[in-house]
Amino acid sequence: MFNNRIIDDITDFIFVSDEPVKSDIIFLPGGSHPAAPEYAARLYHDGYASLLMPSGGLSVKFDKWQGVKAKADIYDGDYHTDCEFFTDVLIKNGVPMSAIIGESESGHTRDNAFLSRKAADEKGLDIKSGIIVCKSFHARRCLMLYQLAFPEARLVVCPADVFDITRDNWFTSPLGADRVLGELARCGGQFVGDIKEYLNVK
Repeated sequence: MFNNRIIDDITDFIFVSDEPVKSDIIFLPGGSHPAAPEYAARLYHDGYASLLMPSGGLSVKFDKWQGVKAKADIYDGDYHTDCEFFTDVLIKNGVPMSAIIGESESGHTRDNAFLSRKAADEKGLDIKSGIIVCKSFHARRCLMLYQLAFPEARLVVCPADVFDITRDNWFTSPLGADRVLGELARCGGQFVGDIKEYLNVK
């Protein structure tokens, strides 16, 4: 019989969740569901950060943007990138364009993080703290990659549940299991080079 301890350990690792704290910026790794930018807009209005950085171009897996995954009646623009979509969600939720710094070239999560760092540096921003707002099952990998891109910053993760996948139910459906265990695998496989580089330095 499958051990519940395994479920608990995977859940605690993948589903990082912190209380929001006042920060320099809110980072938004790319996606096509409005829950994350809607939550980020609430954090902005609550005074947790004065800047937001939505990130994402076209996925490396596809040659065109895949479309809005929820509330397409509200968010009905002709979007071509994750960044365009997230920016529209933010604006429709009352965030002024002056508070948004978009990054629209990235094709995957690592690029989200490192091209966000490039955009911040080009704007002359000294980021000492940030909130990452992402899908809840994407939280650990986002945190790891943004920590690599912003090693000097204090980062917290304030995730949003999407596709009805939560820390309490992910293991009860094939979709939830695929998403979470896929993230678990990527949290190992995508960092092999980083760890080996670190070991060589040390």
